[in-house]
Amino acid sequence: MLKWKIYNFPISLSLMKSIFWIFPLLIVLFSCEPAANNSRNSELVFDRSIVQEIESELTNLNGEIILLKDHFEFLLENRDSLQRYVEVDKYDFVGGYSTNSPQDSRKLSSVVILNTTPDYDSAMQHVLITNGMDSLFYQTFEKHSMLAQVYYNSVDQVSRVFPAYDSKTLLDPGIDLTRFNFFYEGDFKHNPERGPVWIPEVYVDPAGRGWILSLVHPVVEQGELYAVLGIDITVDELITRFLKNKEGDFLIVNSKGDIVGGNGKAIEALSFPPLLNHVYKETILADNFRISDFNLFNSKNNEVREMAKAILLNRKSHFFFKDEFSPIAAYAVPFTLLDWYLIEVKLKS
Repeated sequence: MLKWKIYNFPISLSLMKSIFWIFPLLIVLFSCEPAANNSRNSELVFDRSIVQEIESELTNLNGEIILLKDHFEFLLENRDSLQRYVEVDKYDFVGGYSTNSPQDSRKLSSVVILNTTPDYDSAMQHVLITNGMDSLFYQTFEKHSMLAQVYYNSVDQVSRVFPAYDSKTLLDPGIDLTRFNFFYEGDFKHNPERGPVWIPEVYVDPAGRGWILSLVHPVVEQGELYAVLGIDITVDELITRFLKNKEGDFLIVNSKGDIVGGNGKAIEALSFPPLLNHVYKETILADNFRISDFNLFNSKNNEVREMAKAILLNRKSHFFFKDEFSPIAAYAVPFTLLDWYLIEVKLKS
């Protein structure tokens, strides 16, 4: 017996050493979640690179519109000394509309003096002084390929839009420009800091370019608001440029739950009809925002409404669907520049 104990003692010691190394490993293994749950939770860390890519491009435009504003205010401050350089024959007008067509020159804007102007002759003088903005509009448009248009709208009801469009067909001469979000979002009441402002709600463009995202900036003359500059991007361009070639099914919504845009699978998976890039064929008389049918909180699917509540109201980064006919999950990342969310919808294979 003594011999047996002595003989087996080294074996027991070896076993103890093995247990010493195996035990921590067992702790790690038993503390892990099942593979499916672990895979699911790993997706909670949503890649922010898409949002960062979008916001990087949009931030560049902030600097661009400030340069346009500075040049515009320079023209206004030096209007007397610049009178001799004014291009008086650059545009011809009929009934307040410049007569150049989009095909006439790729470096001309469409200029309209609306019937709502308090003084047509004074407005025409302002048009002449600001003809120099055309070259900057052109340069800005050429520099940034994602732009739809660059423009200003003034308090005396002058609209200058580059590139030129069929303004006589699409722009009602009786509208009040100051009643549109692309003007009033830049005024002193809505923008007391008087800096660049991104309008979070997309809207139908009066110039016929479909759903639009706008960056606006006030132009000041002698302490008073003179005009509001704007830079527009179509939602179609935004989605195509940043989401079309990405792996996954995405949509962008604002904090109110309105769907700004997204790919078809993601939108239809949430029980919405296809989201068309609506373009008005008739003139626009007032603000035209995306209809409420495309709001997550108005979905006919209860789980989609719960998802909207979890992400938009409770600031959750994810939502797991339970219904057999619903997607698997939704993962969200907030924007910082805009009051928007990027949502990736995980579909069943």
